[in-house]
Amino acid sequence: MASIRRTLPPYDDRNYPNGDSFLLGSSPNQRPFYVLGKASSTSLGFAASGIRIHRMFAAFFPGKYPRKSPALCRSFYRFLLFFALGFLLGLTPYGHVNDLRANRPLEVKPPPVNVRLDGEADQSIEHRDFIIRAVNVRVEEKVEINLDEGSSLVPKKQLIVVTPTYNRALQAYFLNRLGQVLRLVQPPLLWIVVEMDATSMETADILRKTGVMYRHLVCRKNTTDVKDRVVHQRNRALEHIQHHQLDGIVYFADDYNIYSIELFENLRQISRFGTWPVAMLVQSKNKAILEGPVCNGSQVMGWHTNERSKRLRRFHVDKSGFAFNSTILWDPKRWHRPKSNPIQLVDSSKEGFQGTKFMEQVVEDENQMEAIPFGCSLIMNWHLHLDGHGLPYPQGWLLEKNLDNVLPLR
Repeated sequence: MASIRRTLPPYDDRNYPNGDSFLLGSSPNQRPFYVLGKASSTSLGFAASGIRIHRMFAAFFPGKYPRKSPALCRSFYRFLLFFALGFLLGLTPYGHVNDLRANRPLEVKPPPVNVRLDGEADQSIEHRDFIIRAVNVRVEEKVEINLDEGSSLVPKKQLIVVTPTYNRALQAYFLNRLGQVLRLVQPPLLWIVVEMDATSMETADILRKTGVMYRHLVCRKNTTDVKDRVVHQRNRALEHIQHHQLDGIVYFADDYNIYSIELFENLRQISRFGTWPVAMLVQSKNKAILEGPVCNGSQVMGWHTNERSKRLRRFHVDKSGFAFNSTILWDPKRWHRPKSNPIQLVDSSKEGFQGTKFMEQVVEDENQMEAIPFGCSLIMNWHLHLDGHGLPYPQGWLLEKNLDNVLPLR
């Protein structure tokens, strides 16, 4: 029996772009695949896997993945191939940058510098060593300075300056003069200015321009029952210090007095209560007197007094002639004081006795006082009576009319 067999060509002679050839098996069970130039077995395996994935998507999405689309298949297979290669290359360990630095450290050396000495000889000195020696010398010098001046590391005590004021013609002059003095004092310093009833815009403007840290308080007291308003203004400042527990040295500085910078610097030497002599101008302004302690070194031995009417006082000192630690007001346990009524100035006292009544609440006797400066050998402030009570207070410090001439021009 004769049989006729039709022979099929082993491959398709059609040319494909990029030199690719499409191989088609002679049986229906053979699976087509791509051959990319000199392909290896690994790439052929990826291509076969891509064909399987393509057929799976074509089974689920027959409309989007037609079976006969050679260009789309080629692009898809190439994408899978390069994606797989990139993924495998990303997982390959290549070491770390720190390993490179540990094995081969990088050193950058500056070029040598030629230095000519006195003997006209050239010597090569490395710039790196020269810089290191200079830095070491500076650090050693700085350490020696800190060791020699170890006391400067102790923080300075805060000064709490209390100033009562009121609206009058010379208020701006007095506040500006006192503010300029306080501005020259080294910080920390707190200036507490107290006014009656309400704060004035003129006073607030002066305080802002001084450049000193301040607190502007108001004493709301019924003036009909007030004998001396300055006493209540100072008590308002003491209440503020006690309420906020401000730590520092409290000093009553009236705005019309004259103060030196040495006074505020010596106030920081006080541990509990300090006092010093004050030069005073009498009311008649015809002579000056001295009032304050008689000192032997830093101990108070007695008192200067000039008026017979004030000899009954326990302590003969002006209110601007003493200062005390603020913790006495709000920390009685520290100074072994009983918890009694708050320490305040007494308004019912006679004129000239307010200072001594206040001091009796703070200290018991002269043994608890400190004389400053050493030996009380320096007058550091002056109590002057230069305030003009009969002058009007100009609103906003502006005068609508010119002042009358005192010396007419010829």
